[in-house]
Order: sequence, then structure tokens, then C-alpha cells
Amino acid sequence: MTDYRYLDLRRESHTLVCTINNPPRNFLNQATLAELNNMADEAIADEGVCALVITGGVDGIFITHYDVGELVIAAKIARENPALGSGELHGLHKFVIKLQDSAVVTIAAVNGVAMGGGCELALGLDFRIKSTEGQFGLPEVRIGLLPGGGGTQRFARLLGAAKALELMLLGDTVDGATAERLGLVHKTVPPDQVLPEALALAQELGKRPQESVRLIKQCVYKAGEMPMDDTLHFEQEAFWKTMRTQDADRLMRAYLESALPLDQQ
Repeated sequence: MTDYRYLDLRRESHTLVCTINNPPRNFLNQATLAELNNMADEAIADEGVCALVITGGVDGIFITHYDVGELVIAAKIARENPALGSGELHGLHKFVIKLQDSAVVTIAAVNGVAMGGGCELALGLDFRIKSTEGQFGLPEVRIGLLPGGGGTQRFARLLGAAKALELMLLGDTVDGATAERLGLVHKTVPPDQVLPEALALAQELGKRPQESVRLIKQCVYKAGEMPMDDTLHFEQEAFWKTMRTQDADRLMRAYLESALPLDQQ
């Protein structure tokens, strides 16, 4: 894989581990997003990669938030150019969409603080394992902005409109335990267990047939935005695609010959 300035990459079997390094506060910025997009392209193209784990390289910090200094410059440009922002999607959106469309299962190993753009990046991945330490949330309103990396949409889908509005309009963040209780993250563990927990999940998910994984993700992420009749057609077509795979033939026959229940195959 390509050498990166802000990303450290390593392989553990079928899992690619990506550590974001931008000390001292591990801010997200345009350069990091460009590298993340390139890394995602390489991971998706590599048939040996079944799972991607993203974590932070600074102790106690996943990503503090997007670099506000960079945003100040962008705000000045925006005031001078009223049409700015109406064109193509931002790099964070592109990164999330390409991974959601792929067979690669993505896991945020949130090793500490994740606010603003850091929280949005984690929300855009398939799974979130959060440290018990460090705040999680979208406080952009406190600096006159709104969450612009998908946060308003994903918060509302995960929390419902009422709770999403409460947190975003107040600019409040939550601790790990509260994030888990609200359903913003899948699990909270002690800081030293975040990456091992994420890797164990990646290893288990890597055993699943990739075409089934890809199509299940698409049914949830893409079809979920369509009217119900359209989503059912989308799901039905996806089902028959999996039926035609060699994995389905092999695994169904193995189940018929096994004494174990389906959830233990």
C-alpha cells in the first residue's frame, strides 16, 4: 500500500488496521481525508481485505474534531463565494459512501475523544467500539456551525429527531457509557481493550461471505432511503444474487449435513 503522512497501516490476517496520526490533538483535516479516501480505494481493491479498523494514534484521542483553523480559512472563502458548498460532496462523505457500498466491513475503534468530524467519521462506519474514557458528540453549534459531515442525518437516524436535536442544538457531548446506552456506539470497553475488541470483531466478521456482506450493507444503507416497495424489490434482487453464489451453495449444503442450529454454523 501507499506510504502516508497521517495514516499508519498494518495488516492482521484479513483485517487492515488504519491508525490516524496527527499529534498533538489528532485533528481531522483535508490532507488526512484525502489520504483516507486513497486508503479506502486500495482496501476495497484488495480482495484479501475483509475488514477495516480505524483508530486514533494519540493516547486518549480518536479524532478531537475537524481542524477549526482550516475551517476559519474555508469560512472566509465561503463568504466571498456564495455558491460554494452546492457542488460535489465533501471528502468525508465520499469516504463513507465508498466504504458503505463495498464488501469491506468497517469498525471504528474509538480510543478516546471523538467530537465533531471525528464523531461523524465514526458514525459513518459499520461498527463503533468506544473507550469508556473520552467524550463523543457533535458540539459544532458552539462555534456557529452545524455538523456537516453527515452528523445531522446519522444522529437523527440513530437517536430519533427529539434526542438528536437536543444534543446538537445544545452542543452537548456524552461519555462512553451514555453513548452506548443511546445506541450511538455498539459497545464500550476499557481503553486498553478497544483495539483488541475491534480486531476480534473484525476477525469474526471476516468469516462471513463477502458478497452477502456487501449486499446486506447495501440493503441497509442504500435501499433504506427508498420507499418501501422499492426497498423490497432491492432486497429481493439482492437475495437472488446471494442465491447464485458458490458460498451460498456450499454453506447451505453444509448446514443440511450438520446437527448444529443455524446460529451456530
